[in-house]
Amino acid sequence: MFRFPARRKIRYKGGLRTEITALSGHGYAQNRIKNPNRNFCCRVLIKVHACGVNPVETYIRSGTYARKPALPYTPGSDVAGVVEGVGEQVTAFKKGDRVFTTDTVSGGYADYTVAAADKVFPLSDKLDFRQGAAVGIPYFTAYRALFQKGRAKAGETVLVHGASGGVGIATCQIARAYGLKVLGTAGTEEGMNTVMRNGAHQAFNHREANYTDKIKEYTQMEGVDIIIEMLSNINLATDLQLLAYAGRVMVVGCRGSIEINPRDTMSKESSIIGVGLFLATEEERQECARAVLDGIEAGWLKPTVGPEYPLEKVVKAHEEIIHSGGARGKMVLLP
Repeated sequence: MFRFPARRKIRYKGGLRTEITALSGHGYAQNRIKNPNRNFCCRVLIKVHACGVNPVETYIRSGTYARKPALPYTPGSDVAGVVEGVGEQVTAFKKGDRVFTTDTVSGGYADYTVAAADKVFPLSDKLDFRQGAAVGIPYFTAYRALFQKGRAKAGETVLVHGASGGVGIATCQIARAYGLKVLGTAGTEEGMNTVMRNGAHQAFNHREANYTDKIKEYTQMEGVDIIIEMLSNINLATDLQLLAYAGRVMVVGCRGSIEINPRDTMSKESSIIGVGLFLATEEERQECARAVLDGIEAGWLKPTVGPEYPLEKVVKAHEEIIHSGGARGKMVLLP
């Protein structure tokens, strides 16, 4: 089993002459950024107050993910914190600004991180740092899945298959705010309550044997227009049975392979579409950012924070995010 080593001391020398020593070992070799002045012109140095944990980080760690990072590598994209320094070409931020990120250069599982300026966004005082660490990947992914790839329209019905985690909650809130009929599933009573509190019109327990029949009955056998799928290797074949004519399954999460019958797509002219936030263009990322920042300002975008772990307990965090009995908000690490 992979083991994270004990946390190492981080030396901060002030200004932009910085050395960051992050968690290391067994595939997470020591990650240092020495004197980043040489390529720091468009980057931001951030004191990490919280970092979100995403399932994909466990896939990358285990070596099973399609995209493998160069080593040494430290995970962590969803950082919330305070700017400590900026490169000479960065004008949007200054020392002391509260920010969140959608990606980092040096990894967010650390006390300090470096991020490209175009992956850094202002964090409203309406959200605390833990909530800030639950914004980036979940809400940008949810918006991209719904609108940039799923072509969602007001009045359509969306099923969020696995709605009690970070991306699921984000999808429920965004879809409700944009006028969609929102259905969500979760695996526990607590999870279903979370889904309902975050914008769903109706929640279903996906551990019940007949839950798909209940969804069909709720839609009066017409099906749903869009499914945001968090575990396609389990649910994809079932999803195709739940779609309305010209329905779309948006594959957001997958942990393996699955066999489906292509005829199920032909009978309704339905589509299966993969979603990868890392493939978004700069224009698409800015569109996501505008929607998210507007939602925060309007007050309907309120991330739900789930389990919290100190950085030293990151092993336990990675185990829980994969093997827990049911998601309940965004998991965060606290340095």
